[in-house]
Amino acid sequence: MLDIAIIGAGPAGLSAAINGVIRNKKVIVFGRNPKSSYLYKAERVDNYLGLPNISGPGMVEQFIKHAQTLGVEFHEGRILEIFSMGDYYTLNVENEFYEAKTVIIATGIPKAKYIPGEKELLGKGVSYCGTCDGPLFRGKTTMVIGEIEEAEEDVNFLQEICSKVYFLPTYKEIKNVHPNVEILEGKPKEILGDPFVSGIRIDDREIKVDGVFLIKETIPVTQLIKGLEMEDKTIKVNRRLETNFPGVFAAGDCTGRPYQVTKAVGEGAVAALEAVSYLHKLESKNK
Repeated sequence: MLDIAIIGAGPAGLSAAINGVIRNKKVIVFGRNPKSSYLYKAERVDNYLGLPNISGPGMVEQFIKHAQTLGVEFHEGRILEIFSMGDYYTLNVENEFYEAKTVIIATGIPKAKYIPGEKELLGKGVSYCGTCDGPLFRGKTTMVIGEIEEAEEDVNFLQEICSKVYFLPTYKEIKNVHPNVEILEGKPKEILGDPFVSGIRIDDREIKVDGVFLIKETIPVTQLIKGLEMEDKTIKVNRRLETNFPGVFAAGDCTGRPYQVTKAVGEGAVAALEAVSYLHKLESKNK
């Protein structure tokens, strides 16, 4: 079992990771490649203490190198859901399951936007993982809306078991999609159905489907842990960066403004130290 599971490989997540490892805790960072972060796209960063005039890629490389030097373990994959199990949490990482005593959420600026009908039909034909929930739609018609290249894996799996698969990619370049898949262009306007998915509106046309798979860069944090308290679309935390779930902390841009690397790194360190303190209290309680 992990001591600390960190969701997000940006500055907050990496800062939390190195502070957890330094305190001799078993830590894994879950997330996409850090080079996909907003920071990596920055031409120059001028306000980080001790690293003047550094480029975004240069800063990210420094952070990654530091973490790797300390032996931080990375797992590239999307967290689909986190379940409270009492004194620990179970994380579903694209149908691989990990157990952790504490969790630090460091998913960055909230980017996920809902399509009308998405929240209402989640679990009723709407899913965030084709390889996980695809078998429920065997022999049926499905639609995949992909924000990231990894969606192609879901699409190719679904075309093996579904009677018809549509694919609407919102990223730039399609690399490997099976010829049986029908690729669409347009903007998804609404997911239709009551009480289950019956179709989707793309621009001004409706397409009948039994299921819609939304392969997002990050799952909305409100779906990661059901009941997570939010404030102004960001995760509500106290000064110890505790959420309303015991043993779950949040750090960085996902806790709100200011959206600065210095703030993210500082909060990552605080969250890790508070997680360590929480672990020590757990150990004392269980003796």
